[in-house]
Amino acid sequence: MFFVSLIQMQVILPNSIQIVYEKLCRIMVSYENLPMEVFRMLVGYMRVSTEEQTTELQKDALIKYGVDSRNIYQDKISGSKDSRDGLTKALEFLQSGDTLVVWKLDRLGRSLAHLIGIINTLKEKQIGFVSITEGMDTTTPSGELFFHIFGALAQFERSLIQQRVKAGLDSARARGRVGGRPRAIEDEKMTMIQKALDGGMSKAAVCRTFSVKRSTLLDALKRTKEL
Repeated sequence: MFFVSLIQMQVILPNSIQIVYEKLCRIMVSYENLPMEVFRMLVGYMRVSTEEQTTELQKDALIKYGVDSRNIYQDKISGSKDSRDGLTKALEFLQSGDTLVVWKLDRLGRSLAHLIGIINTLKEKQIGFVSITEGMDTTTPSGELFFHIFGALAQFERSLIQQRVKAGLDSARARGRVGGRPRAIEDEKMTMIQKALDGGMSKAAVCRTFSVKRSTLLDALKRTKEL
């Protein structure tokens, strides 16, 4: 440090200034021995869905928590949107040891999975995360536990969705329905086309006779073989 270097180099200073330097050095040295958390920067993020809504409530909560108003980023956009300039700038500004603070969890992520993804990215960069309303702070043991519970819930949600989709497809197959796009050629017409092909008619002739595109015919024949 500058103050320490001056003393170590034994720079000759007036007594009054020397005393001030020594006091400052003691303060700086004592700061160096404090935990890193004391110096972490709090960066706030807030979001509202429309231009008509106000961010004042969120801003007041962030400032009350200790976030400098100059370090607050915002978006006025729906949470379902992928592109959020304010959030992008906040994430770019954050450095290792800093903490991202939001008023509520739903201000940050557009879904539970998206929220978990953002917090995981922050953890990889050694950046903390705080949600004021939920009392979540990943820089504390309890907040870390809270985060892992959220991760488990996100995985559980994905598993339930996959199971529901699979059950729906199995049920449709049991009733004779196959997933995918609706058939472009009706069953009765397809039966006549199949008979024509079996009788030796070429695919080109079938397309002309039944007014069917070649790609549509090939797709229909492929589906028929899969059944």
